[in-house]
Amino acid sequence: MLDMKFLRENPEAVKENIRKKFQEDKLPLVDQVIELDAKSRKAKQEADELRASRKKVSKEIGALMGQGKKEEAEAKKAEVARNAERLAELEAQEREYQEKVREIMLVIPNIIDPSVPIGKDDSENVEIEKFGEPAVPDYEIPYHAEIMESFDGLDIDAAGRVAGNGFYYLMGDIARLHSAVISYARDFMIDRGFTYCVPPFMIRSNVVTGVMSFAEMDAMMYKIEGEDLYLIGTSEHSMIGKFIDTITPEEELPKTLTSYSPCFRKEKGAHGVEERGVYRIHQFEKQEMIVVCKPEESPMWFDKLWKNTVDLFRTLDIPVRTLECCSGDLADLKVKSIDVEAWSPRQQKYFEVGSCSNLGDAQARRLQIRVRKEGNEKYFAHTLNNTVVAPPRMLIAFLENNLRADGSVAIPEALRPYMGGKEALVPKRA
Repeated sequence: MLDMKFLRENPEAVKENIRKKFQEDKLPLVDQVIELDAKSRKAKQEADELRASRKKVSKEIGALMGQGKKEEAEAKKAEVARNAERLAELEAQEREYQEKVREIMLVIPNIIDPSVPIGKDDSENVEIEKFGEPAVPDYEIPYHAEIMESFDGLDIDAAGRVAGNGFYYLMGDIARLHSAVISYARDFMIDRGFTYCVPPFMIRSNVVTGVMSFAEMDAMMYKIEGEDLYLIGTSEHSMIGKFIDTITPEEELPKTLTSYSPCFRKEKGAHGVEERGVYRIHQFEKQEMIVVCKPEESPMWFDKLWKNTVDLFRTLDIPVRTLECCSGDLADLKVKSIDVEAWSPRQQKYFEVGSCSNLGDAQARRLQIRVRKEGNEKYFAHTLNNTVVAPPRMLIAFLENNLRADGSVAIPEALRPYMGGKEALVPKRA
């Protein structure tokens, strides 16, 4: 959410930012919110004047009563009563205008970083760098569900009978591999100085609207019927929410946390053939990282975060690349975002396995996450988040890139301690 003062003083800059995000339907909102803000400030000014007048007149009434001037005192009391009625009207108007201003401000997109490429959608994202050599072996790479099934490691049919489409059972070595990757990612981030956390898996609506846009909320979140609770779509939601309505001493920054959680998503829309199996699902597990920091340090942390993901994937022998998200592909709260994509030998292309985002002070402003400087000056923190790993999608990249011609899967050295020392997985059936 933007600073109202910034919008009031820079309406054309806000409109130009909206155009860069190809959201022209939101352009009228800028003038609307400026008009409502002016009405709110006018009502507040008049209300403040009446409050000051009430104090003054109240003292006058006391003096008149002390002088025995009862008739004049009663006239002053009538004046106070009239002012009280008007004050109540003004306070109601001010609340109404402020609520409308907040509703609109929650919809106006954040100002994107000047370095963000301009484009309408993800087809115009820009490749930055490749890490590792993408290879296509001279033997066939089966569909990922078939690889998992060769280890008796996947049962989608049973999950469909139990929970419907978009769910799965992982079994045996594949389930163990899934847990090993999560555990390895946890320790990888702890070794890089992040504090490990297991957060709540449900959050209240005020946290939901604090961390994401209404459009994202509708597309992603599952609501608990009859309660003000939502299942999280990523642990970023509850991890950033941890700091709601807090004031952190500046010397305690940055806050660097890595968190494990299950994630629940509606995943609306049609899915392609390569998104069957466990690619696009309603439930998965994830290791996440978040940072709460000083504004001037957020660009530095942004680069550190996405590099953590690249480094982790490379230790597992998975080639990856980074893509700069263009303006039209950025969610409304984001200032800048980079996707990490893993190489798929089967598809002979890259696919997304993580996303790193700098949200500036947008989440902090919505959730009132503030920092106190020396001298008691306060300002809004910057927040960032990034995926460490999100299996089982990450397992697709792992299995395809470590599959051998005989159907076995090599276990990279870094992961072997989490797999009981195994150097390879051997299929149970062809």
